[in-house]
Amino acid sequence: MEIELSSLYGQDIYTDRGVYVGKIEDVSVDIREKRISGLAVKNINPNVFDLGKKRGVVIPYRWVTAIGDIVLIKHVRRRVAEKEKDEEEERRE
Repeated sequence: MEIELSSLYGQDIYTDRGVYVGKIEDVSVDIREKRISGLAVKNINPNVFDLGKKRGVVIPYRWVTAIGDIVLIKHVRRRVAEKEKDEEEERRE
């Protein structure tokens, strides 16, 4: 599937369960592989990602399931929360 990178800027991102994630601010491109590697997202929904003091997040492009008027990604709330919790527990030990 071919898309223009500029068409992604400012698009809303939702999970495949209909939860708003945020807006695309930038696109990360892997020049060597000639592919999109991630989407930098701003205006993050705090119910999806607990960022603390961070202002945004880069969502791996492999999570994207559809692109149209909006961008759909896999629902990742539990995975992200569990991973961050595990990392925090490792730091404490």
